[in-house]
Amino acid sequence: MSKPFNVRVYALLEHQGKVLIINEPFQNQLILKFPGGGLEFGEGTRDCLIREFKEELNLEVEIGEHLYTQDFFQENIFDPSEQILLIYYKATTTEEALSKLEILDSDIKELIWEPIQNLNPEKMTLAADKIVINLYKNKNFES
Repeated sequence: MSKPFNVRVYALLEHQGKVLIINEPFQNQLILKFPGGGLEFGEGTRDCLIREFKEELNLEVEIGEHLYTQDFFQENIFDPSEQILLIYYKATTTEEALSKLEILDSDIKELIWEPIQNLNPEKMTLAADKIVINLYKNKNFES
């Protein structure tokens, strides 16, 4: 029997030494995650991120290098009948674009600009987010 897959694409949006984290509710608790969302049929992964940033935050971004694709089974915490596949990229934006930043998605309760050196995997909700933070920090602080 075939089970549905849900492809999710997220970005570590960098600006002035900080990364954007979103705080949103799920099952009576707040979860911390990176901005992004679900891939729609006919859409590429980078296009998905551009759309999600515009829809949720009215923010134009430039999608950079691929950081990570999850390589282990992950049940969708929002719908346990689905398996999710998570893909991560780096992204950047401009001061001009940031001046138009606005939370358009009512599910988003808070935006946190976390200094890169303070990123803590244990604060994140998704297992893949924790992996990505470790990879990202190691890459950014290599000598």
